[in-house]
Amino acid sequence: MRFAAKIALVTGGGRGIGAEIARSLARDGAVVAVSARTETEVGKVVEEITVAGGSAHSFIADLSQTDQAAALVGRVQAALGPIDFLINNAGIAGSAPVVRQSLDEWNRIFAINVTATFLCTQAALPKMFERGSGRIVNIASVAARFGARYIAAYAASKHAVLGFTRCVAAEVAASGITANAVCPGFVDTEMVSSSVTRIVETTGLTPEQALDSIKGQSPQKRLLTTAEVAAMVSLLCSEEGRGINGQALVLDGGGLLA
Repeated sequence: MRFAAKIALVTGGGRGIGAEIARSLARDGAVVAVSARTETEVGKVVEEITVAGGSAHSFIADLSQTDQAAALVGRVQAALGPIDFLINNAGIAGSAPVVRQSLDEWNRIFAINVTATFLCTQAALPKMFERGSGRIVNIASVAARFGARYIAAYAASKHAVLGFTRCVAAEVAASGITANAVCPGFVDTEMVSSSVTRIVETTGLTPEQALDSIKGQSPQKRLLTTAEVAAMVSLLCSEEGRGINGQALVLDGGGLLA
């Protein structure tokens, strides 16, 4: 129970990586605020945690709306207390050639992936500064470290998240707070399932072939698990991880060697 009495906010916690991070932190004793857009998804995760003996609370917010993103941290702190761990996990992806990328979709991707990360961090930092401790973990992507075809909006947004993380880390370094980015490759989530569907629709490959093409981008020829990402987040939140600050921690089986 290394995180006993700690308050954690996990955005995008209704499924996939966010849900596993919430479950992992709760298993280690944290009181977890699970945030997502729909009550159904959040309620399921909160119920799972509660049935397992953990402590979790649901907070519904559409982080594409700046007013809701800005208010989320205040709502959590009013209900549970000052946030110790802020996990900015909410994110969306998209795929389009640059010449066909719509401005509306570009803005939506940036609103959730970047602006919400900024607003939640901005709101959480004052209490962290007051207490002289805190952990900010931003879930980015290997796309924060390189470019590829058809993901301009997504990659640009994740590059922005990484740049923001490094700037925050520089500002908080002497305060007992850390800020880091976790940059996973392909993880076994619904986002990958959506990618498989797009590949099938555009190439004519079978779903099995499409999935194999994604796995083939990792030297380990596999998808990461959500538990692997959650374990990295837990390390960054721990006392043992207090010396890690301003880093982009890549989890991709060795594809990006830096």
